[in-house]
Amino acid sequence: MAPSLKVAERNLIRRYLIWCYKTTKEDLDRIDRKFTQVKVDDYILRNISKANNTNKNSREGYGQLVEEFKQYMLKKEKDAIQSKFLDEQKTELQPRYVYLKNRLSAVEKAISVFLGRKELNQIILLYEGEMTRRIIEAREHT
Repeated sequence: MAPSLKVAERNLIRRYLIWCYKTTKEDLDRIDRKFTQVKVDDYILRNISKANNTNKNSREGYGQLVEEFKQYMLKKEKDAIQSKFLDEQKTELQPRYVYLKNRLSAVEKAISVFLGRKELNQIILLYEGEMTRRIIEAREHT
């Protein structure tokens, strides 16, 4: 049951919980996204490896680029495993990862208790929208 809050208290709590959700989710996403990226990168690698190049010079240069992408993928996967697991067999999670998972769950429960389930869903949508906006608006500085 949600505690009775004054409007000002509710607003402060909402902002704080949004901040807690955002910072915790960002930290967790930094780890988890590497694993999802590896899945997508593997698909991309399989497709670009099958691509046909008729020009011999182009094939050699193209093959080098594909190999560089493969090495990039392997490094990303190694980094992902090290950031999430204590062991190479992937049986024991890093304490920080466990903490972040538990913290995010607790923050989501707090949002539901203090603000309601509907507000939790709204905050999740706000977060996803903001992360997508950042990607779309990102510019390389040259």
